[in-house]
This record gives sequence, structure tokens and C-alpha cells, in this order.
Amino acid sequence: QVQLVESGGGLVQPGGSLRLSCAASGRTFSSYAMAWFRQTPGKERDIVAAISWGGLNIYYADSVKGRFTISKTNGNNTMYLQMNSLKPEDTAVYYCAARQYPGGSYYLNKDEYHYWGQGTQVTVSS
Repeated sequence: QVQLVESGGGLVQPGGSLRLSCAASGRTFSSYAMAWFRQTPGKERDIVAAISWGGLNIYYADSVKGRFTISKTNGNNTMYLQMNSLKPEDTAVYYCAARQYPGGSYYLNKDEYHYWGQGTQVTVSS
């Protein structure tokens, strides 16, 4: 079992930056593929960024490419999402997710993940 806890959300003006963190407890982080998803009311939970267990393969949704950076530090069991040039349409609840027994790539479907954090609200507004 692994428990995931997100932090770092909040209110930011358009063009601003935030860094989300996802801290894991339980088993070692290094053997999990990870991802960030986001969800707004009445909509599906969508992939934002994903990273393979080794960190070598990374995916970004087109809407965040060039603005967001996903990374994970296996030593302290933490994953990050650096979000720059934020836009109002980035407003959502952001969730981190972990998948056990991954292959060498990343995973884009929320049903492929075994563990979820509780979510952290990001609001981009002036």
C-alpha cells in the first residue's frame, strides 16, 4: 500500500506559478509510475502529465506543454508539478496518482492507476 498526499495548491493570478508536491508513504516510490490529473466540476478527470517509474519517459497534455514540468525524487518519495504561466483554464482540483508494477513507460488512463491522493485546489484568477 502507498498513501499519497498532495500540497501546494492555492490562488494565483494569471501568469503566475505554483509548485504542487505529492508525498508518498508506504512502499518505495521508485517502483511506481506516477501522474498528475485534474478535474473540474461536472467533467472527467483528465491527464495533465505522467512519468515512468525511472523518470526517463514523460508525457504532457497539449494544454500544458511548455508550461508545466513533472518530476519525481525517489530518494524522498516526492513527485512535483511545477506550473508556470498559469491560465484561468488551469483552475481545477489536481490529483496525483501511482501505478504499481509498471512497465517502462507512462500511463495516461486514470483507470490504470492504483492509488490516488485527496486532491489540491488550484485557482487561477485575478
